[in-house]
Amino acid sequence: MHRNAILKMVSAGMMAAAMTAAPLAAMAQSDTVLKPADTQKLLPASVFYRAQSATTQLRNSGGVKFADGYFVLATMVNTSGYSTDVASKYQAYFITEVPIKIGGQSLVAGVYGVGFVADNKFVVTDVGAHDVLTVTSGEDAGLKRPTPLQVAADPAGGFRLYSGRRYVSFSR
Repeated sequence: MHRNAILKMVSAGMMAAAMTAAPLAAMAQSDTVLKPADTQKLLPASVFYRAQSATTQLRNSGGVKFADGYFVLATMVNTSGYSTDVASKYQAYFITEVPIKIGGQSLVAGVYGVGFVADNKFVVTDVGAHDVLTVTSGEDAGLKRPTPLQVAADPAGGFRLYSGRRYVSFSR
């Protein structure tokens, strides 16, 4: 009888632990969209790009924390002082700790400059201002409250990096 009571208690404890662990595991396994208040703790006040230091606009930042703890982060930068050619395609600093796909093209982990340019294009450059990839950007006319930069979940899966109503989709 004593043995049965112990087995029942252990079994009940294991069931309670399993019921508690399941929701926690589900929460831990989801990717999280980061708002400016979240990214300000992670991003620097100034960044290096094309032989200059530029201040970041942390109020215009966003990102994703993936379920495994890796990040994709973006922040607008102050490009005054850069040549018109560089400033036209360098609007934000972009950091990815993992390989991702942007607009269907692969991008390795690294630090980049990015920008939305003419003809609905999105350009990714290395920190030397050399083009890495160019993809077509979309426009989201239904976006409520567009901001200079934000990250949001993409209804089709993955995420969107926005500049105003213009966006590109990215995913792991």
